[in-house]
Amino acid sequence: MAVDQQVTASDEQEAPERRRLIAAPRVFYPAAGLLLVFVLATAIFPEWMGSWISAANTTVVGELGWWYIGVVAFFVFFSIWLAVSPMGAIVLAKDDDDEPDFSLGSWFAMLFAAGMGIGLVYWGVAEPLSHYAAVPPGEAGATGALAAKSAMDVTFLHWGLHAWAIYVVVGLAVAYSVHRRGNPISIRWALYPLLGNRIRGFWGDVIDVIAILGTLFGVATSLGLGVSQIGAGLGYLGLVELDEAGNPSTWLLIGLIIVITAIALVSVVTGVDKGIKWLSNINMGLAIGLVVFVLVVGPTVFILSDFLTQIGSYLTNFFALTFNARPFTEGGKEWLGGWTTYYWGWWMSWAPFVGVFIARISKGRTVREFIFGVLLVPTVVTFLWFSVMGGSGLYRELFGEGGIVDADGLVNSNTALFQLLDGFPLAAVTSTVAVILIVIFFVTSSDSGSFVVDMLSSGGDPNPPAWSRAFWAAMEGAIAAVLLWVGLQAAASGLDVNPLGALQTMAILLALPFSIVMLMMCFATARALLRENKLREREQRRWYAGQIAQDIYDLENGDGKGDGKVKARLRGRQKGR
Repeated sequence: MAVDQQVTASDEQEAPERRRLIAAPRVFYPAAGLLLVFVLATAIFPEWMGSWISAANTTVVGELGWWYIGVVAFFVFFSIWLAVSPMGAIVLAKDDDDEPDFSLGSWFAMLFAAGMGIGLVYWGVAEPLSHYAAVPPGEAGATGALAAKSAMDVTFLHWGLHAWAIYVVVGLAVAYSVHRRGNPISIRWALYPLLGNRIRGFWGDVIDVIAILGTLFGVATSLGLGVSQIGAGLGYLGLVELDEAGNPSTWLLIGLIIVITAIALVSVVTGVDKGIKWLSNINMGLAIGLVVFVLVVGPTVFILSDFLTQIGSYLTNFFALTFNARPFTEGGKEWLGGWTTYYWGWWMSWAPFVGVFIARISKGRTVREFIFGVLLVPTVVTFLWFSVMGGSGLYRELFGEGGIVDADGLVNSNTALFQLLDGFPLAAVTSTVAVILIVIFFVTSSDSGSFVVDMLSSGGDPNPPAWSRAFWAAMEGAIAAVLLWVGLQAAASGLDVNPLGALQTMAILLALPFSIVMLMMCFATARALLRENKLREREQRRWYAGQIAQDIYDLENGDGKGDGKVKARLRGRQKGR
């Protein structure tokens, strides 16, 4: 709709050059300025920033668990309510008879691609074994098989419906705004049903800036995880040296960030969309090949049995897992801050990125198709990934030679995947494949993340300029590098901050304001869908009334067929047709 465009035609005529360079200066400049100040201050005063992050981790983050648990649970039930309600029949397109842009198979494949990432590769083996080696607070009596089952339950919680419900909230709001109402691709316009024309001014700018900052820190966290595992993989291949604990040096990680971010910048500047698609297809093939290899050469029967059993356990314990804030257990808040709260914050940081992606590919889908597709398909794929990778690791610890959990009961998250692969044939080949997999995830995540951020900072422009896209890609790498540097300096000063911990803490903190934006998106989406559904029902009643009146007229005028028509229409109406 022309009246809903953020930048009017007169604006473009008054300053065409400025419009071409910076489409939305009130969003771009504040977001870019805040990030540049953060990067410079962190690089110049790492000890001070490390002290601040340590304090935030022990006070603010430790107190946020109940909020994140409650709000994410709301997102899950909100999504299911919309899907099963009459509003689920509304089509995410201007016309109800518009066909989807992609076939069902292609759409599912792209949802599968969105569900894969550095996080799955990094945590696939490490998380289940971490919960097995150090059971969550309140489950201290669990050992052996019970501890392994509990570990998979918690892992499924962190990577299951809750994560994708977060993406549903943002993706559905954006898809309805863009495809049904014709608005620009921007977070602010998803709130139009709630805030009205106020989204054109200051508050709309604030919403987009929050979404940009949260996305950048979420992507930066993934990049930090990726280079940590790349460094460990290079160490396992004998290309670099690892420390006594099997970890790469922070300087190596920073160097890897610089090198791989440079590769991503080349992709961004040249705009090789075909190249990125080619890389994505290669990555998908490598991921599928790796998981099939482990499934075949690993304990196949155990893995498949574990997959089936854990789905049942996840469904059986869904409510207990969802609402467990661990208030009665010592160390419960600290554990939540390192795991559940961190994950919910991380997913919320990624929500604008993933939400915009799945919104763009979902034109023509009904609300019901969108929700169930986004909730179920990636969740099942993710569960299978953890059952194969994590299940193989648990099998080795329970029934095999062990070795991934060390003598002190600790799991090295950076090396866990490579330790698992080292126990299978062709270890050098599969480890190389894993490193390549992570590198390509790094490049494609940086490229795609910077593209979405650039759209948000350009007022919803679907084709933002290459220079600004390169700027955001560079900022993602800079954030990851300086926070790893802070973690290094803080650890040297004796503060309770590790390199990845600094990234995790910032992701959680930046997700807090966006969680409020997401709640507003829920109410805005519900309001718009309820209003449209009410209008649809009113029009349906008018249509039925007109048809029945016509049939009665035919009956009274001796048609002879009206009586049957009236009865048929009444029967159809009673059945909801």
